[in-house]
Amino acid sequence: GKGLYMIKVSGFMMDFNIVVYGITTGFGKFARTVIPVSKLKELQENLLRSHSSGLGSPLSPERTRMLLALRINVLAKGYSGVSLETLHRMIQAFNASCLSYVPEKGTVGASGDLAPLSHLALGLMGEGKMWSPKSGWADAKYVLEAHGLKPISLKPKEGLALINGTQMITSLGAEAVERAEAIARQADIIAALTLEVLKGTTKAFDSDIHELRPHPGQKEVALRFRSLLDSDHHPSEIAESHRFCDRVQDAYTMRCCPQVHGIVNDTIEFVKKIINTEINSATDNPMVFAERGETISGGNFHGEYPAKALDYLAIGVHELASISERRIERLCNPSLSELPAFLVNEGGLNSGFMIAHCTAAALVSENKVLCHPSSIDSLSTSAATEDHVSMGGWAARKALRVVEHVEQVLAIELLAACQGIEFLRPLRTTTPLEKVYDLVRATVKPWIKDRFMAPDIEAVHRLLVDQKVWNIAGPYIEKYCMEYIPESRPSSPTAFALDPPPSPRKRVRLE
Repeated sequence: GKGLYMIKVSGFMMDFNIVVYGITTGFGKFARTVIPVSKLKELQENLLRSHSSGLGSPLSPERTRMLLALRINVLAKGYSGVSLETLHRMIQAFNASCLSYVPEKGTVGASGDLAPLSHLALGLMGEGKMWSPKSGWADAKYVLEAHGLKPISLKPKEGLALINGTQMITSLGAEAVERAEAIARQADIIAALTLEVLKGTTKAFDSDIHELRPHPGQKEVALRFRSLLDSDHHPSEIAESHRFCDRVQDAYTMRCCPQVHGIVNDTIEFVKKIINTEINSATDNPMVFAERGETISGGNFHGEYPAKALDYLAIGVHELASISERRIERLCNPSLSELPAFLVNEGGLNSGFMIAHCTAAALVSENKVLCHPSSIDSLSTSAATEDHVSMGGWAARKALRVVEHVEQVLAIELLAACQGIEFLRPLRTTTPLEKVYDLVRATVKPWIKDRFMAPDIEAVHRLLVDQKVWNIAGPYIEKYCMEYIPESRPSSPTAFALDPPPSPRKRVRLE
């Protein structure tokens, strides 16, 4: 393989004293310092020890395992100059879930995620701490021995190859994207249930409106709302009860869900493409080109792409919580909902959802600070050799925090909407939304009087993280999209006929 071939190339370079960055020289500011052949192994080991300088809580085993998987993926491409032996030992550690202690803080996102990846590699060398399901946290040497594994023994360039890349940013970023995608889909379902409780109209989701502004996310969200609220397909006693009311239009928090939720969906898709590209890219330096017999210094380690994308993700997905908090206000405010104040009987004696709404407001406010882009900052490091950095590690960490807060705010809205349904009984909503209500009620009982609320919020948050709301309602959305897209209505006789009438719409399948 390429990795094995490049060990031979590295040997050639040493034999003839060819100066190559990271193989026969120091690092960063010490790039012009040539290292004797007799000390090249020591050079690589010293690199990992000195660069293992991160601080803070360790990554969870799940996140560390993802970090290791992505590093293996990059090294296996053959552009980093690692040996097959080293790569195999990394794979063995991955398969045994022998995972190094990796502090979450310390990377500036260029030259790669040096500190966290150094901690990752240090454990594989048998130094520092390691975790496995069998041993828990213990000395790395002991954990490897307990699983019959040998520590890696670094060859020229391998220390640098193990730590020069953006895998900390992309591993956390991939999780943030996946969770953002899941909560964005479920936000549409929750908002649809809230609209039912507040006796809103579905007219704003008319397909012809969204054809006039055909952003993909906007059209997709409007379609989901129609699939959940279409009274011809899913009769709703609640909707029928106010069919002839005098309301003309709803507040923006309900009427504009396709426009607000829609851009979130499009943002997630944009970020997802960047993270997928980054995951499958060679982000080492220098790059080893076996076919050319050449090693070239470049800048693929710079984390600006994922850093900028994850800042954008945080800003985008935050809006789901921002608009959700306003819907919670409408549910809790009797002058807006026509329901008991804070969704509880005997108000005054009971406070109901009063402080749950405050919790949602606090999370939204915290997100506003977290959405300040980290990638607009840069500090010169390594004696001005590495004079522009991405700060992508913080972009990834705070994107995850923003997504978690969004999940929690929407959990509160879902709880509040289900509580609102209690005051509309015996009327029933549409079949898919009744299924969502049943799911929540199987986990959290109705709010009759005040009780300890935090466990209820946490339980519904877990439903959202596990995508159970989508698993319940998603099949109804899929079926509607495949089977029940009506043809366009004829144009109004008073409309200007500038173009021929549109042809019947094709059936659409949501991916």
